[in-house]
Amino acid sequence: MEFLLQIINGLQIGSIYALVSLGYTMVYGIAQLINFAHGDIIMVGAYVSLFSIPFFTKLGFPVWLTVIPAVAVCVILGMITEKVAYRPLRNSPRISNLITAIGVSLFLENIFMKIFTPNTRAFPKVFNETPFVIKNLHINFGTVITIGVTLILFIILEYFIKKTKYGKAMIATSEDYGAAMLVGINVNKTIQLTFAIGSGLAAIASILYVSAYPQVQPLMGAMLGIKAFVAAILGGIGLLPGAVLGGFILGIVESLTRAYLSSQLADAFVFAILIIVLLVKPTGILGKNLKEKV
Repeated sequence: MEFLLQIINGLQIGSIYALVSLGYTMVYGIAQLINFAHGDIIMVGAYVSLFSIPFFTKLGFPVWLTVIPAVAVCVILGMITEKVAYRPLRNSPRISNLITAIGVSLFLENIFMKIFTPNTRAFPKVFNETPFVIKNLHINFGTVITIGVTLILFIILEYFIKKTKYGKAMIATSEDYGAAMLVGINVNKTIQLTFAIGSGLAAIASILYVSAYPQVQPLMGAMLGIKAFVAAILGGIGLLPGAVLGGFILGIVESLTRAYLSSQLADAFVFAILIIVLLVKPTGILGKNLKEKV
């Protein structure tokens, strides 16, 4: 029973990794950019939710509804970041984009530390509902919501990418940037939409994260973002199912390591998985090796 509980806990944190990883993998698959500032979007979303709570509770709304302003702010931030920081460097060497992404990440972290101080702030309880009880197993309501929301958003995103006009424009842009422009696709708007969706998912992940770990501080997104990136690599970066699979695997491994080995070794195991995957199958679990003709 204890083992099953740890698996469920792993799926909860893995769901959060998966949501963040979806943003990573979308941006990489379409813009060929690793947006290391993506983890800090989660931090921004958490702060927006925290400062929205007094207004929402005054109106009698539940805490989890603060995800609405968080999504709005993060979507706008993601679109502005793409336009100001990444778009001018689109035809530059990839190292320039990578350095810029790290710069944006450090900028967000330091400006929030300057404004709100590095101190940790407590976050109120997000879900007050009673736990689900299955025999002797008590499952938190927040755990069920986290896993369910992740799976639902993944299904919606898959449908959006494969069945809608804008989703097909994203696929075309990822396949051939130049050809997409030639057939009339507005590549700039398509990539900006990708950043907007990824940032919105990060905002949702932020409220789910603080429901499990109820505290907010300026560096909270740094390690979370890195682990989500590892999840994307593990599942196969550029593939939406790979992002979800990688997040779940990473969450379960981390939970089992904390429970049965050592909490200090949990992060070490995460990065050990990354090294093993890069050595054995660099394209990830669901990735395919593509040969390019010279």
